[in-house]
Amino acid sequence: MNFNAYHLPVLGWGDFFEDSFQPYAESGYEAARVALEYNHLYRLYSERGELLAEMAGKLRHEATTREALPAVGDWVVIRLRPEGGRATIHAVLPRRSKFTRKAAGELIEQQIVGTNIDTVFLVTSLNQDFNPRRIERYLIVAWEGGANPVIVLSKADLCDEVEDRVAEIQRVAKGVPVHAVSVVNEEGLDKLAQYIQVGQTVALLGSSGVGKSTLINHLAGHALQRIREVREHDGRGRHTTTHRQLLLLPQGGLVLDTPGMRELQLWEGDASLHQGFDDIEALARSCYFSDCQHSVEPQCAVREALAEGTIDAARYQSYEKLQKELKHMARKRDVSAQLAEKKKWKQLTRLANRRAEMKRK
Repeated sequence: MNFNAYHLPVLGWGDFFEDSFQPYAESGYEAARVALEYNHLYRLYSERGELLAEMAGKLRHEATTREALPAVGDWVVIRLRPEGGRATIHAVLPRRSKFTRKAAGELIEQQIVGTNIDTVFLVTSLNQDFNPRRIERYLIVAWEGGANPVIVLSKADLCDEVEDRVAEIQRVAKGVPVHAVSVVNEEGLDKLAQYIQVGQTVALLGSSGVGKSTLINHLAGHALQRIREVREHDGRGRHTTTHRQLLLLPQGGLVLDTPGMRELQLWEGDASLHQGFDDIEALARSCYFSDCQHSVEPQCAVREALAEGTIDAARYQSYEKLQKELKHMARKRDVSAQLAEKKKWKQLTRLANRRAEMKRK
């Protein structure tokens, strides 16, 4: 490594962040990037090396949603503390891209998986985990977040139909690079080097046991991440990565490792749904009725294509499912936003009444 790994441009800094940071720089603040978050404690990368940080009270109390809090990959505004190696986070700089999903559970809230990502490796293995429908879902989230998706089909050494499966994914993800790789046989890995450049951030997304940690260890040239064995009967593994973490690679790139996702509920993605299923939507525009629901209407171009096999039935079912999921989530977000707004105004009214009462006294 013949460069300073903690030089801000090596960590992904550029004009976009410099412009936003300028007012803070004039007040003596410094910039750093969030590498890890755990229980409101943060590990940061900065020109002073790695720092341990906490949020300033004002930032924590003024945040109305989780989205306003620092996330892994964020560039943050800090001030060093008297004790060595520690800092306080005072603000989060605007994000150039972000990968989000609905938070797990019943709570209607956005969860940020990672920010300021240049490329997303959508990793699925060529064993029992192979699932084109999951890739369709990941693509929507990657496009919506503003990152460039690359599909990595891992464990090619365990598959006898690699070319057929690559072709199947290429039909699902038109125009998206698809690479079949095997770390065991060292096949296809050289094709991934083009995405690992100095100052570039790559995120790895995929379910448990698909080989994300193995791939990261190969890119790093040594064991950065712990690996667990995959169960033979279903090809799945347990979560090796337990927290989202931004890792520095020897060649100067950064990689965001994420825990395997048991579910990936969409938060938003209407525009990306159109992009991912433009073939189906182009056919829908040829239907006789402009509001065709593709069920019983006559002269339906979509049903005709399904009958002829021009459109894969499983792919169309995936499109319908994702479309319904996004509409349902939009309705729930609207209700949640209305309740949050009502709660905010109640708090402001209560505060105003309290102040008025204090003045009267």
